[in-house]
Amino acid sequence: MFRVEKQGDNHLHIELDGQMDSGQMEVALNEFILLAQGIEQGTMLYEITAFHMPSFSAIGIKLSKLPTLFRLLGKFRKAAVLSDEKWLQTVSEIEGLLIPGLDIKAFPLAEKTVAEAWLAAES
Repeated sequence: MFRVEKQGDNHLHIELDGQMDSGQMEVALNEFILLAQGIEQGTMLYEITAFHMPSFSAIGIKLSKLPTLFRLLGKFRKAAVLSDEKWLQTVSEIEGLLIPGLDIKAFPLAEKTVAEAWLAAES
């Protein structure tokens, strides 16, 4: 399951739970692209309850949309990743070091309120 919801003018809440096939990936990424339109200096909250590697065909869909996704990432200033998987937390924060202008910080799932406060703070 991958769900994207726009909250306010400049915030996306993204939920990921389980494995995704190519059809689910296509729908999810199209929804992300649609909802990210018009956002400036936005924030994202990724809530990853259970992560499973996507199918190879789903990865192919994501790769085909990478140019658009990278362009949209420039519209965001912060992303908080909620996950109890330490390796996902580490990978998320490394990704934040590689994307100019986007600060990514990881939190355990139980710290959703802390993550939301971090997103709301000016930096």
